[in-house]
Amino acid sequence: MFHPLAYSYQRLVQITFIALSLINPIESHSKNLIIDTDIFSDVDDAGALLLASTLPHVNLLAVNVNYPSSYSALAASAILAYYGHPDVPIGLRRPITNESFFDDWAYELGEYTSKVAYHWSNGTLPWGNASKSWEPVELYRKTLACQADGSVTIASIGFLENLSALLNSTADKHSHLSGPDLVAAKVSKLVVMGGGYPSGYEFNFFGDDPGVTAHAVNNWPGSITFSGTELGGNVSTGARLTVEAPAHDPVAAAYRWYIGYNNTRFSWDPLTVLYAISGLGEWFEYGNTYGYNYVHPNGSNEWGYDAKRKDQHWLKLADSNVTVARKLDKLFLDGARAV
Repeated sequence: MFHPLAYSYQRLVQITFIALSLINPIESHSKNLIIDTDIFSDVDDAGALLLASTLPHVNLLAVNVNYPSSYSALAASAILAYYGHPDVPIGLRRPITNESFFDDWAYELGEYTSKVAYHWSNGTLPWGNASKSWEPVELYRKTLACQADGSVTIASIGFLENLSALLNSTADKHSHLSGPDLVAAKVSKLVVMGGGYPSGYEFNFFGDDPGVTAHAVNNWPGSITFSGTELGGNVSTGARLTVEAPAHDPVAAAYRWYIGYNNTRFSWDPLTVLYAISGLGEWFEYGNTYGYNYVHPNGSNEWGYDAKRKDQHWLKLADSNVTVARKLDKLFLDGARAV
């Protein structure tokens, strides 16, 4: 029997659902993201993977590891699986080693990747299976070829060996396009943690192969945003995560192994990934309106002020470093507690 009140309620529910879907359509707002990380000698890579795995509206397509330790890839696999992404493919730079981190600079920081890899073994690369990782260029080419044009963001939070190799790649079974043409077709933006702005000399750029860095940055065929050492180096986070996160959280454990309880670490990589996912928002602003970044053969960089170039930017904080740190710590904890 027709009941006007029931019908009215049903229509109200339908209209509300449609209105909400128009206001916040999850599919249209999802960010297709690839992360290229040197997770090994610093724990901020683990924090970045926590954000990429737990922030809403992220379609994490792949993770490429640009440091060749087996523990790096295994730890990445374990972290992703713990936060609900057990099927994300992982690439690992060759030749693979069993090297583990030792702080022979300050003798203060602890190793964590092998411990996370062992105690949280899971995902596409369980313990002992690093050799089953993808070769990074093939993973890039396969992943990009499967995506719509202009739909992929790459967050580089480490060395640029994999990106340089992608640019040097040629047609294969995944795509008839060369590396530069494939990037130009599929990648909407590259976000790079590296360098200093407007000029600097930073480890991600010089610490591995500065010539490779120069090749990747100076020849990238598309938009780039840079997160410099001065950005994350002014934001210290992680203390709350070490104390307040659920007991079995792998990234909280990683921070404790690396810096101890209730201590902080700089936030270079988490802020870079946060921008890659969410854009400027209330967190960031651009430090320039035009120009481009040039990397010299020794890995140092400087900004070229060319008014015709408006496809590259460097980031600045839009709020105080204390406020940004507080907000970032909350994102860490929200993600850890949501599992």
